[in-house]
Amino acid sequence: MKIHEYQSKIIFAEHGIPIPAGRVAASAKEVKSIAAELGGRVVVKSQVLVGGRGKAGGIRVAETPEEAEGIATKILGMTIKGLPVRKVLVDEAASIKSEIYLGITNDRTNRCPVMIASAEGGVEIEEVARKDPGKIIRVRIDPLLGLRDYQSRYLAQMIELPRSFWREFLKITRGLYASYVDTDASLAEINPLVITDDKRLLALDGKMVVDDNGLFIHPELEEMRDDDEIKKEERQARMYGLSYVKLEGNIGCMVNGAGLAMATMDVIKLFGGEPANFLDIGGGASAEKVASAIRIILSDSNVKAILFNVFGGITRCDEVARGILSAMETIDTSVPMVVRLIGTNEAEGRRLLQGQSMTVATSLVDAAQKAVSLAKEGVQ
Repeated sequence: MKIHEYQSKIIFAEHGIPIPAGRVAASAKEVKSIAAELGGRVVVKSQVLVGGRGKAGGIRVAETPEEAEGIATKILGMTIKGLPVRKVLVDEAASIKSEIYLGITNDRTNRCPVMIASAEGGVEIEEVARKDPGKIIRVRIDPLLGLRDYQSRYLAQMIELPRSFWREFLKITRGLYASYVDTDASLAEINPLVITDDKRLLALDGKMVVDDNGLFIHPELEEMRDDDEIKKEERQARMYGLSYVKLEGNIGCMVNGAGLAMATMDVIKLFGGEPANFLDIGGGASAEKVASAIRIILSDSNVKAILFNVFGGITRCDEVARGILSAMETIDTSVPMVVRLIGTNEAEGRRLLQGQSMTVATSLVDAAQKAVSLAKEGVQ
């Protein structure tokens, strides 16, 4: 789950990272008032969960409270990459001498956190890595030991940070690592971390991505979720406890178990089809949950066929069949469906579906081939 810049910076500040004075606002009038409190010269920054805000005109400097109000009026009416701007962050404007990139993320290959620094701050780190990888400095962090001071000093030395800033830099790296650990984040990033003309280190921007699987122990982070960023189908799936990701294909998939769902999508692609979604109904799914999953799949107009692939263990095949029948009572659709049920109560599940306008398959290969063929017929 991504969180907004202003939310990330609040977390950073709680962990001792210096940030500019500022507040978030939802109206141009609020922006004018905040700008006056901050002394007039401010930066008005759109709060949307996409990159490229500056290029889209969503970040602008204002010299006076009145100018800030005018800028806010324009930004609050914008849509950036499909997302409406509902809030802006009003920060004091800093006089920047130089910019640094500092971030921490998961190193999945080495199974540990990695802290990354670069003297090329203020631009996308992926672009720096592509053009000049030697300017990306990394240190791997032992999760049992945490970030050590010698590692922070190494980063400072390698990015040629003046020694007079090292003490403050160590404090910031510790704060960033603590922010990352305490929120179960997969990314915590300051870009840029600037040296100001008055010789301060300041986190001008902040970005965090937290692990959805850890939100049950972080209710305060769950409250930060921005539903504008999430597709309607994914919001509905979350309400019913379903794992759903919309894709670009035309074969809807309803499967129990993430591994089986991935295998199902792979087999669909093997036979020339394209999955329209990843959807895992989980173990022990009720008929109501199954019916909700079908409605979500059918809400995608690109879907030309649906493949149900259920391995009955905790999830009983007869319960899935009842969910399918329940959904069919309330949904008027001509989309063809292929059903493969195997495992607990599979015979009862197949009996319940007898006489329904759907194709029953005996194996995953058989089911995928039939679904691909039906989807192609639906496109023609």
